[in-house]
Amino acid sequence: MAAPTAYSLIATDLDGTLLRGDDTLSDRTRAALARVVEAGARHLVVTGRPAPRVRPLLGELGGAGLAVCGQGAQLYDAGADRLLWSVTLDRELAETALGKIEAEVGLLYAAVDQDGVDGLTLIEPGYVMPHPTLPAVRVGRRDDLWTEPISKVLLRHPLLSDDELAAAARGVVGSLATVTMSGPGTVELQPCGVTKATGLALAAAHLGLAPEATIAFGDMPNDIPMFDWAAHGVAMADAHPELKAVADEVTLSNEDDGVAVVLERLLPVSAR
Repeated sequence: MAAPTAYSLIATDLDGTLLRGDDTLSDRTRAALARVVEAGARHLVVTGRPAPRVRPLLGELGGAGLAVCGQGAQLYDAGADRLLWSVTLDRELAETALGKIEAEVGLLYAAVDQDGVDGLTLIEPGYVMPHPTLPAVRVGRRDDLWTEPISKVLLRHPLLSDDELAAAARGVVGSLATVTMSGPGTVELQPCGVTKATGLALAAAHLGLAPEATIAFGDMPNDIPMFDWAAHGVAMADAHPELKAVADEVTLSNEDDGVAVVLERLLPVSAR
């Protein structure tokens, strides 16, 4: 069956993009996604959330296919509930990077996402989850963060803004890790060279699809590599200025069904 437009792959971020602030999907957005899939396109979630935090949302989306999770560090097969591919952040490198950043900006609060389909999110004393609906386990001390393989480290600073913290981290970590910002209060360290684009490229190759057939939706700087890879990048109305600067277009906010607005425009008249 032919795709509804030149875009046969629809890649969407979750938080701040596809989902509303309460972690739900609007009826309009769900219907628009269903229609483009019925018309022959593939929908692929590309998110900073680790696989265990994506599993229930994929069920709501009716998805049993692939999802790119953990900022590109995981390719998750929802139907089989297994990781087809994953890369971990070396824990010694993570500790070293964290020490370098603290030497530059002072005390940080850290959390980690463990690797695997059942990996936990661990948070050290003082760390506050920026997204309160996501489950986390508080540990007694920082050393407890490193007991199992991890996919990334999440950082918060008591005074610096996200932009300031991300800039300072990039200035000192070098090749120890990739620094990204994926949402309010969410500056992260992930394996060096791993981005949403690397994960999306892997997933697209698995599906036999190409960047020139891909439209991507996002709202934060961690979506920039994905926009660079895809043929067309759509930023949400309240997206970070860095993402808007490289977007091909800006749609409405996630609360106003911005993804659906674009998908409805792409659909053939008979499918609207």
